[in-house]
Amino acid sequence: MADNRFKRVKTVLDKRQLDLTVCLDEVHKHHNLSAIVRTADAVGCHHIHAVWPKEQRRLTNNTSGGSKNWVETHMHNDIDEAVNTIREQIPGVQILATNLSDSAVDFREIDYTKPTAIIVGQERDGISDKALAHADQHIIIPMEGMVQSLNVSVAAALILYEVQRQRHNANMYEPNDDLDKDTKHTMLFEGCHPIIAKQCRQKGLAYPALDDEGEIVADDTFWNTLRFTKQA
Repeated sequence: MADNRFKRVKTVLDKRQLDLTVCLDEVHKHHNLSAIVRTADAVGCHHIHAVWPKEQRRLTNNTSGGSKNWVETHMHNDIDEAVNTIREQIPGVQILATNLSDSAVDFREIDYTKPTAIIVGQERDGISDKALAHADQHIIIPMEGMVQSLNVSVAAALILYEVQRQRHNANMYEPNDDLDKDTKHTMLFEGCHPIIAKQCRQKGLAYPALDDEGEIVADDTFWNTLRFTKQA
């Protein structure tokens, strides 16, 4: 495959941190959600959870830069639903909330090699009381100026890169097989063969196998069906 894209995509997927996630509590600005998704992808986070009204559920393509194709964003009606889903996905997860309180600690004091979920909220109102009730620990980003908070996407980026630093030091980015095979195959196929993947979806065809170089392994029946069958 040209430019070895298959191996690059596979390497990225093999480093996914499935025991790490971010939960956005009523963060309604599209550019903030998109920026957080972009950072999540950059540090190997595979799942994002967002509490968002249904009518606002979209990502801004030109902000996320395509990273939304590599990160699974789960939308929830309320924070209870979001946290319950996170606990099901990540057994033993520590839930952290960015919040200025008497019990809050510097975000760098946390051990992020543990299964972790980070709840962030909008700048104006912060994290809701319901979300704070789910948190095992409050964390803060120290401020030396007049402002008491950063833009939510900036705050999330600082925390996620501290997570990345600690996990790199603990060799947690070594290739792994944590991502289930069906999800990995889907992402590999769509990432390496987007045009054919679109045609398969339009015609209701399952994605065929890929060889070790990322080339499609399929018989004449598949290709003829792809070429001549009308859309399903």
